[in-house]
Amino acid sequence: MGGSFSQLDSQQEDEISTVLPKNPAIDSKAISYSRRDGSKTLTSYTPNERTAGTSFVTCPTCQGSGEIPRELEKQLVALIPYGDKRLKPRHTKFFVFLAVLICLVTSSFIIFFLFPRSVAVEPAGLNSSMVAFDEENIQINVTNVLNISNTNYYPITVTQLTIEVLHLSLVVGQVSHSLFLHVGPLASEQVFYTVASTIKDESTHKICTWLKIKVHHVLLRIQGLLTCSYLCHSEQRLFQSYEYVDCRENSSVPIY
Repeated sequence: MGGSFSQLDSQQEDEISTVLPKNPAIDSKAISYSRRDGSKTLTSYTPNERTAGTSFVTCPTCQGSGEIPRELEKQLVALIPYGDKRLKPRHTKFFVFLAVLICLVTSSFIIFFLFPRSVAVEPAGLNSSMVAFDEENIQINVTNVLNISNTNYYPITVTQLTIEVLHLSLVVGQVSHSLFLHVGPLASEQVFYTVASTIKDESTHKICTWLKIKVHHVLLRIQGLLTCSYLCHSEQRLFQSYEYVDCRENSSVPIY
């Protein structure tokens, strides 16, 4: 039995000498002690007095009452008790809940502001008309107003406008404009467009030229296609309106 204890002591001393390099200044400050519990032998080193020329730092696990040599600061391993409060996460549930809440709020705002909404296109009516006629045909140039409302939280660009004018279900005029109109977020813009139409109907020609007829109005159906783009996406909006045009005189008649 005595031989086994001596072998354990010599083995423990060899392990300690391997982990802790030989330093006379440190060895003069260290005290070794052993405790045997059954078959286990525990050995530790604690400083007892300062030696000139050697610096020490406070031990992080000794509650500020112990010191370790600075030369061994990166070699020694600190043992923390299992019940130490530093091993217990604090406010973990709160931080997890806060992170999830921030992600949800951020995602909701992104979806709310970037969700595409429709672009409202509404004809505002006839702005002016110019009428001219000969023995067979009636030339009518109408200028209309188109209201464009952007209900999105980002700007849009109007790129093209195509207009057709119909009289008695026949296309009497058409035009296509390439535009580059910017409409800001939650803003509205007006577009003026002019279409030249030629009516060759004999009954309509009589309505416009006979003086015995007191009402000289021609009903025109105006339909169009507006193309706009936003967020790398292109969208087309259809619109339609009916306009009465006075074809009695060869003049421009603004309508307010």
